[in-house]
Amino acid sequence: MRIPLKLSAAALALVTLTACGGGGSAAGGSDAKDGSIKIMVGGLDKVIYLPARLTQQLGYFKAEGLDVTLLTEPAGVQATTSLVSGDVQGVVGFYDHTLDLQVKGKQVESVVQLAHAPGEAEVVANKAAGGLTSPKDFKGKKLGVTGLGSSTDFLTKYLAVKNGVATNEFTPVAVGAGQTFISALQQGSIQGGMTTDPTVAQIVNKKLGKVLVDMRTPEGSQRALGGPYPSSSLYMNTDWVNSHKETVQKLANAFVKTLKWMSTHTAEQIAAKMPSDYAQGGKELYAQAIKDTLPMFTKDGVMPADGPATVERVLKAFNPNLKNASVDLKKTYTTEFVKK
Repeated sequence: MRIPLKLSAAALALVTLTACGGGGSAAGGSDAKDGSIKIMVGGLDKVIYLPARLTQQLGYFKAEGLDVTLLTEPAGVQATTSLVSGDVQGVVGFYDHTLDLQVKGKQVESVVQLAHAPGEAEVVANKAAGGLTSPKDFKGKKLGVTGLGSSTDFLTKYLAVKNGVATNEFTPVAVGAGQTFISALQQGSIQGGMTTDPTVAQIVNKKLGKVLVDMRTPEGSQRALGGPYPSSSLYMNTDWVNSHKETVQKLANAFVKTLKWMSTHTAEQIAAKMPSDYAQGGKELYAQAIKDTLPMFTKDGVMPADGPATVERVLKAFNPNLKNASVDLKKTYTTEFVKK
């Protein structure tokens, strides 16, 4: 079910977006002195990563003197690969990858924490709803995730283990998000799965399924995961951050301006700033999807104090790489730039 590499590269080329003028040509090791930055997003049209595109739409990158190229991959795990290989300078993806990478010997840190809840929901197809009423029923099921090793995969495994289902007792299926996820649900190749808005809103609106576990708000995160779960973030290689502090500060300034703007505007006003093709299910449904997800975002880009510990506890519950590993949480994020 993985997206073929050729197809992924073609899709990637199609959705390359540039903040001002021509595309930024900075490679992973470049000095970015001209302000050219490449950021890979784990799905540009997902509401959980909305601040990336919105920052561009509001002109805040340009105002900081940055030429930012936003690239997109269907899942955060693929975005992480681009960062580690040096193809991009930053990723807008889930913070949990910084812990996973640290135990693999890669030092990556969140420099702007965009969200303090996952923004994810476990949905179930209507035709499977009778036999799938909670995560306790995951056993024997095929459950959709954006990609294997993605944050949707991580969270699905945690919900399973927390509810007495071993990770080898169900099958995670990589189905991406949006139409590919919806099609898999319709065709019965998955009985349920973990996804985000606007996919959730479209599934509910089309009466194809319903929400089983809602983690789009801090309250929902608390119920499902036992605490705040910092998710969407701008994360970068620590070495690059330390050697490009001026550029990172400008990025942080732009993102924090966006978060503050979002906190003082309605979902409809936010939707109006986004590209029209992001509203796949129509303008009203897209605005509703943003409204349902807005509570997940921080207003200042600061990491919630007890967030990293929640993420570590969740990952250690099922991830053999992390279970017995020692993680230095202080090295997985910094508040230096957002507090300035």
